[in-house]
Amino acid sequence: MGVPYRQDAPVPTLTPRTRRRHRRRTPLLPVLGCTALLSLLPAAAPAPQPAPPPASDQRVSAYLKAVEDRPAAIRAFFRDLPKGADLHNHLSGAASTELLIRLAGEDGLCVDERTLTARPAPCGRHTRPAAQARTDAGFRRRILRAWSMQDFPPGESGHDHFFGAFDKFRAVSDAHIGRLLAEVADTAARNHQFYLETMVAPAATGSEQLAADVGFHPDLARLHRLLLADGKLDRLVRRAERETDAALTEFRAAGECDTGHPHPGCRLPFRFIYQASRGSSPERVFTQLALGMRLAERDPRFVAVNLVQPEDGANALRDYRLQMRMLNYLHGVYPRAHITLHAGELTAGLVGPSDLRFHIGEAVRTGRAERIGHGVDVAHEDHAAALLRTMARRGIAVEVPLTSNRQILGVHGAEHPFPLYRRYGVPVVLSTDDPGISRTDIGEEYRYAARTYRLDYRELKDLARASLDHAFLPGDSLWDTGRDGARAFTPAGPCRGERPGTRAPRQSCARFLANSPKATLEWRQEAAFTRFAEHIRHLAP
Repeated sequence: MGVPYRQDAPVPTLTPRTRRRHRRRTPLLPVLGCTALLSLLPAAAPAPQPAPPPASDQRVSAYLKAVEDRPAAIRAFFRDLPKGADLHNHLSGAASTELLIRLAGEDGLCVDERTLTARPAPCGRHTRPAAQARTDAGFRRRILRAWSMQDFPPGESGHDHFFGAFDKFRAVSDAHIGRLLAEVADTAARNHQFYLETMVAPAATGSEQLAADVGFHPDLARLHRLLLADGKLDRLVRRAERETDAALTEFRAAGECDTGHPHPGCRLPFRFIYQASRGSSPERVFTQLALGMRLAERDPRFVAVNLVQPEDGANALRDYRLQMRMLNYLHGVYPRAHITLHAGELTAGLVGPSDLRFHIGEAVRTGRAERIGHGVDVAHEDHAAALLRTMARRGIAVEVPLTSNRQILGVHGAEHPFPLYRRYGVPVVLSTDDPGISRTDIGEEYRYAARTYRLDYRELKDLARASLDHAFLPGDSLWDTGRDGARAFTPAGPCRGERPGTRAPRQSCARFLANSPKATLEWRQEAAFTRFAEHIRHLAP
């Protein structure tokens, strides 16, 4: 399987010199942060006032405020808080750097002492065995810093260091998808999450060869027919399925899933999102998207496609609209395959002003995105208020990884559009992105959001509920839709009037849950919220 940010052709990132050149070409936008731009947008329609929270929620909110200056209590609170799903997760960047270093040693790989890139044996000049990191603490620290954001020095480019890490450990992550998945699933389960969608790219080398054989044709229907001819694309689908079978066998072995002492991750439901490399040639991007969408319609382990790699890369900027047209065409061929897109992972100065004005809008209008990843530059979009209202009306969620936005783009706090999305009623789901590289976890994302944006317990619960509600899981949601089109987070349909987590469902509701994997997980989370509130009640002074 492939991993995020692989490039089959160099995609230059912006150097400090080119960033300065972009700033000189930008007369206004770079000096306006999100806070200033918010004042230029029309006001959002006032949200309906929610009903007062139940007494149990008020007690938990009071406890959270009471312990905000007690680090150990805060860590425990956000570790134990039920936190829905992680919907924006790159598997290779999600595994811990410690695991990657250990696997490099087990595989007998070498590490280049100049670039700290893992390479196959034998170790030659300027390289040394990765296994030496077990006993040489200094060598281990150097690898750890190169492969993650650990001790990253201020003043350097977090963007370049973050994206550069993937190539350094690729020789490890490509070879151990199942081992990585076992650790990532364990971490999610221990952090009281109920579901995971993670990005992978099986049959990556096969799709690269098929794209090279077919070449690119601007007539996308013709290009698709060439991929299908003589069963070529279907052979690639079967290859991807075999690679996935092998990865899941490794996953079950690593997690001891078939023993009497399975790891927590064995019980965690997960699905794969097929990733296409947006920095690649047009024929390769189209081939990967076609493979991923055909796979999502045929193999229930896959649910969607996404475009990965830096959005500011040269090819990614040049071909952005073309790639949206590819998705629009393929959506017509594979309507059951979901689409979630990285869009708006940009800031003024990183790219020129024209590239800040349309990426999210194009992903929504042309690319058929059902969710948007990052969406940081939304306030710079043309007709931003109308776009935000469209996202709210259609229920297009934004996947927000606050830590990586801070590390890669330097956007955080009041400059982040997190409050803007919520003000317009756009569904927001917190996510981790690449927690192994970021040295974070989902609990830290919730903790940061609560502290920075002064969220109470009910708001934290609704973020967790939204993450399951917008998961690409089969079945209807447990929740009702309010008069404004937003989720009211009150039970709907056969479960209307039920109090999830406090009693067993009625027979009609139980039948509904049995036929909806999504609603089943939502019900399970409500039960976890009840247990969590009871736990906090016993802790409260």
